[in-house]
Amino acid sequence: MKKLKEEFFKLLPPTIYFFVALHIVAFVRVLMLEKTGIAPSSSISIAVAALILGKAVLIADMLPMINRFPNKPLIYNVAWKTLIYLLMATLIHYLERLVDFWRQAGGLVAGNKELLAKIVWPHFWAIQIILFVLIVMYCTMHELVRAIGREKVLRIFFGPMPAPEV
Repeated sequence: MKKLKEEFFKLLPPTIYFFVALHIVAFVRVLMLEKTGIAPSSSISIAVAALILGKAVLIADMLPMINRFPNKPLIYNVAWKTLIYLLMATLIHYLERLVDFWRQAGGLVAGNKELLAKIVWPHFWAIQIILFVLIVMYCTMHELVRAIGREKVLRIFFGPMPAPEV
């Protein structure tokens, strides 16, 4: 039970961050798709994507290759993690669109062909740019918290915190 609680509290920050971030992306997407007839993502699908990204971040953080530059300036790990997380987010973003076309076309290959023919690439890349910025922000804060320490960051942002019990 203790391990489950620990995992839950590790999952919470990235999931909350990506839940809010993906809602921002969905809002921008709704604005871009206004009057196109394409239905926006639901809050439930956004929550599922946030959970997937949150868990993907935790799994990626356990990989030995994720902290490739422990003795270098933080920008090295920020850039490296951003690349990895952005690739995951791009894959999830593409697969999310693919599922919609897969249902309509009745098959994976036909759905992918339809998606590639009908996708509005400027919209897709606009969302990717927003995701990139949000992921860079997440990775930067994550690395700062890792380097400075959680308690010190909380104290810096929210004021004096009670001293931790020993």
